[in-house]
Amino acid sequence: MTSTNKTRRNAFGRAFEVFGAAIAATAAIQNHRRPAKRHLDVLGMDAKSFEHLK
Repeated sequence: MTSTNKTRRNAFGRAFEVFGAAIAATAAIQNHRRPAKRHLDVLGMDAKSFEHLK
């Protein structure tokens, strides 16, 4: 497998990871729950500062 194919596969995996974290965080917020820290980390959000949002 060439490095281009590996890079492409990693990019797709990362895109699915971000998309899944966004869906999970949105579902948590819609159900009046705090999103999981790992989902916020994937999205680049600080979990501590998220606690102060209302």
